[in-house]
Amino acid sequence: MIELLSSSPDETGRLAAGLAAMAEGGDVLVLVGDLGAGKTAFSKAYGKALGVEAPMTSPTFTLAREYEGRLTLHHLDVYRLEQMAEVLDLDLPELLDSGGVVLIEWGDAIMPMLPADYLEVRFTFGNGDDDRRIELNLVGPRWVGRSEKVQSLIGSGGRPC
Repeated sequence: MIELLSSSPDETGRLAAGLAAMAEGGDVLVLVGDLGAGKTAFSKAYGKALGVEAPMTSPTFTLAREYEGRLTLHHLDVYRLEQMAEVLDLDLPELLDSGGVVLIEWGDAIMPMLPADYLEVRFTFGNGDDDRRIELNLVGPRWVGRSEKVQSLIGSGGRPC
């Protein structure tokens, strides 16, 4: 696990941009954290860095949105799902096979349905209003193989804890 401190949305956005720069088709990012912790801000910065030009909004009520950039970005928000079976309605396996990137807000709610490879980005509140502790948990060979690249992002989008 890689732990970072961010003191501003811009700093968090630089981390997101760094991760987007190394994005590959088939990547899955799982964003975890309380309301207002920075998941959607991270998502928007990630999308912008992928070349998404359309305005990005949280897909809380639509559950999923698709954006075109260097890679297709499938932005999901599973906060409102009440049963694990509802994940099937999102057709997650098809999204995972699409060659794009799947970014899931509140993804910890569907961990049993996730593939064996994903990057968990966990946000927790810090002492100041904009302070965040960000934990990057690299799960599976796809992400563990990029651990040095991910580690190199420290300094561009946060400070080590």
